[in-house]
Amino acid sequence: MSETPGDSTAFHDLSAFLAIPRVHGLVLSPDGKRLVAAVGTLNAEGNTCVSGLWELDPDGAREPRRLTRSRKGESAPAFASDGTLYFLSARPDSDPATAQEDEEGAAVWTLPESGEAVLTARHPGGIAGFCLARDTGTLAYTAGLLPGAADAAAHAKLREARADAKVTAILYESGPTRHWDSDLGPDEPHTFVRRVPDAPGPPPVDAGGQGSPSEAETALSPDGTRVAHTRFVHGPVPDRNRTVVVIADAATGEQLRVIDRDGFVYHTPLFTADGTGLICTRQVLETYDTPYSYTLVRVDLATGAESELVPEFENWPAGAVVSPLADDATVWFAADELGHSPVFRRDPDGTVTRLTASGAYTSLCVAPDGRTLYALRNGVDLPPTPVRLDAAAPDQEPVALAAPGAAGRLPGALTEVHTVADDGFPLRSWLVLPEGASAERPAPLLVFPHGGPETSWNAWTWRWNPWPFAARGYAVLLPDPALSSGYGPRMHTRGWGQWGGQPYRDVMALTDATEARPDIDASRTGLAGGSYGGYLANRIATLTDRFKAIVSHASVWDMGAFQSDTDASDYFRRIFGDPLTRPERYELNSPAAGADRIHTPMLVVHGAKDYRVPVGQGMALFQALQRCEVPTKFLYFPDEGHWILAPNHARLWYSTLLGFFDHHVLGGEWQRPELV
Repeated sequence: MSETPGDSTAFHDLSAFLAIPRVHGLVLSPDGKRLVAAVGTLNAEGNTCVSGLWELDPDGAREPRRLTRSRKGESAPAFASDGTLYFLSARPDSDPATAQEDEEGAAVWTLPESGEAVLTARHPGGIAGFCLARDTGTLAYTAGLLPGAADAAAHAKLREARADAKVTAILYESGPTRHWDSDLGPDEPHTFVRRVPDAPGPPPVDAGGQGSPSEAETALSPDGTRVAHTRFVHGPVPDRNRTVVVIADAATGEQLRVIDRDGFVYHTPLFTADGTGLICTRQVLETYDTPYSYTLVRVDLATGAESELVPEFENWPAGAVVSPLADDATVWFAADELGHSPVFRRDPDGTVTRLTASGAYTSLCVAPDGRTLYALRNGVDLPPTPVRLDAAAPDQEPVALAAPGAAGRLPGALTEVHTVADDGFPLRSWLVLPEGASAERPAPLLVFPHGGPETSWNAWTWRWNPWPFAARGYAVLLPDPALSSGYGPRMHTRGWGQWGGQPYRDVMALTDATEARPDIDASRTGLAGGSYGGYLANRIATLTDRFKAIVSHASVWDMGAFQSDTDASDYFRRIFGDPLTRPERYELNSPAAGADRIHTPMLVVHGAKDYRVPVGQGMALFQALQRCEVPTKFLYFPDEGHWILAPNHARLWYSTLLGFFDHHVLGGEWQRPELV
């Protein structure tokens, strides 16, 4: 059936929207002939997204082909030097000779071009991540060791003893104790190295602990002789905690060098193609007076000398990859920029060239000859899509490759809003307009401040997607206020330490500019935000009654109480100060102090397993709203964390927000969502 403007889209049906396949990883084989993507799809019950591997045609001629389809799923694809495909999976081992009772958690598997997958590396409790040497059969992976365990065998015995005794307690001797939605410990992540396919072979080499929390960031030198990994280091006080990069001998585990400087954090290690250097992301540690920032550095492995690769680059590079050619020092990376996240090329002479004009890019892959890039391109109006790029041409439009995950027609259009802040800084925002919005039929407006706050509305999201709201007839403003990334260092300094100050005024200025449009109905507006966006929602509720309804998800309410309870208390204390000796910023920015000024109906949303913004913040907000006789509802998820991830819960989340806005913004009758 041909589509017309009145036809329904996947965004008119929440079940159809959540069933769209999600491409979330991309790797290229060493010969450049095979491109494999990880793609998430709904399981039969519709309550979780299961990842599988698909092979795509780098030339774009052949249709994609599914490679795996186990119930547990497969993720993190990577190619070895001989072209063998590796991946992570918690699928059961079908070989009785190697099967174990304790198989929870993921293991490393290999998949030949023809035949069945083979178990390659396992560890009691599972493997968190792995990497492969470019030129040799060397594998490094991240897995835990319990206190007192010297190796995987001892670790397995201790795990069994804890299980038999039904002990789940953890004894901490330093913090942090939690991370996002998980308790840390009692095991510590370690980096293990082994040769493959020398199975069973000797036990893997323990190249050292990574500390806790760990992001499982490891890298192997091209020849497999050295391994680099991040390590969380406790400072003399929690405010001095940091992450360093450790380089070890892959054959013995001996520590060779530690990349660590006072006032900096290092992560995402990457060996250069010739193996003489290590490229890392270096972060300036934030202080009360100065924001954090990121850059790329190269460390000479012989001397330890460190040099900045993009010293004049004002935005934050991420996802760096290097040329596979040993005599080529070219680096490619992405960075947020003015509502996009383009691909940039850094030539050996230091010249930086932007290669793409629009979109946000991840999973960069370099062809063997260094002349072609593959990546996932996405945007506010485009789910992650595999594309092919020229590795040198500036401001190009990439070639899309056939892959699962097409969203179909969108129920509206994407445009931009521009204005000037009260301090003269130029502001911009994406604006989603529903179909049919015009001066004759102005659309009601929803404003979605983003989380972070040091992020940007420049990419597709499954959690705060504007298009289901556009399908209901709403325009959605996606503002990038002070503290947003991609606008240079001044965007951060102008909002630093004043979460509820300049960012609030910027959101109001962008809202004013949007409401001045003839296709927007300024008399019917709502606002919703999550995490930092939820904090702004609370702050805005105490400062203005201009919105008909406000949704506050995973939000900070009482900044003093939050600082002592969050899993990242050291980070927030560096920004806002010690609340006992320097309470000024807490008192100035805490929404709880203005509870009696709130009159706007509010929907509070929180997950019980949220350790970044603990659920007590949402409960305290809900209690305060009731005490102040503000119309309010509380959508509570006992099994979710900072994000609502289960598809069945996400469906409920969207339907509750839509119903709440339909009732208060459009004046419709409140309809309680099903099953709650």
